Amino acid sequence: MSRAETSRAETGNVPVARAETPGAGVGAVRTSSPLWSLGLLRSELLITFRRWRTLALLGVLAAVPVLVGIAVKIETSDGSSSPGGGGGGGGEGPAFISQISNNGLFLVFTALAATLPFFLPMAVGVVAGDAIAGESSAGTLRYLLVAPAGRTRLLLTKYATVIAFCLAATLVVAVSALAVGALLFPLGDLVTISGTRIGYAEGLGRALLIALVVAASLVGVAALGLFVSTLTGSGIAAMATTVGLLITVQILDQIPQLHALQPYFFSHYWLSFADLMREPVYWDDLVKNLGLQALYAAVFGSAAWARFTSKDITA
Repeated sequence: MSRAETSRAETGNVPVARAETPGAGVGAVRTSSPLWSLGLLRSELLITFRRWRTLALLGVLAAVPVLVGIAVKIETSDGSSSPGGGGGGGGEGPAFISQISNNGLFLVFTALAATLPFFLPMAVGVVAGDAIAGESSAGTLRYLLVAPAGRTRLLLTKYATVIAFCLAATLVVAVSALAVGALLFPLGDLVTISGTRIGYAEGLGRALLIALVVAASLVGVAALGLFVSTLTGSGIAAMATTVGLLITVQILDQIPQLHALQPYFFSHYWLSFADLMREPVYWDDLVKNLGLQALYAAVFGSAAWARFTSKDITA
């Protein structure tokens, strides 16, 4: 066993496959159990969230609400109620910024809208792109397959880990924004985009629901990044390709001539979470967004499985 394999086994507490002894059946080496699967998932989660790269990505995401909150506080320090003299709440996404000075809870919505188009999916793309290709480039992929994981189980574990990162990254942004908003701005009842007033407790509930919807909006990017990760043995190449595809789709989604194709881009309905701040809630675009993410997860998840279960593992 190489040094990289030994280090990974010790760090992640992954059971090391024993050498087959004379007279022992092959099934004794390859057998696995649900508890082993949970141990593998725990190992992947610990390894992913202990990496300095992951911690740096989460740190950058947490800093975005801080910067936005400070900028709004400075802009409104002369007593104006909204940055730039803008009006009250309408519109999607970043339009929430006009309400931050009136209620710090709006910083949560603004921060999620500011990070969703690029920062959040970029972070997810980095983690997803490195999932399989990073193991291959580190020389630990063959070791993981020698252990009683199986390719399908390993791929599902990797995808579950990326989904966990999607949720963690989104919650980091939301919690950071909530803390900064409470420190810098008043809190209280909220005025929805429709002009109705809701209580602070209900506003917190909607903020949590919005965070969950934003995390679910990243499922498609996670599946795409995992598929790209199965195509190459270089973690850097997989991460760069995933982020490059993300940027390309974002650009294509802004070209008017492609309006017929844009509803099929995974990013097209991302800002539909703003409809959760309407009274009553508009569900049409929200349902389209979640359905589109499920479609991307099914298509690229299947493609990743087909590729990974049939490729020749050489590293």
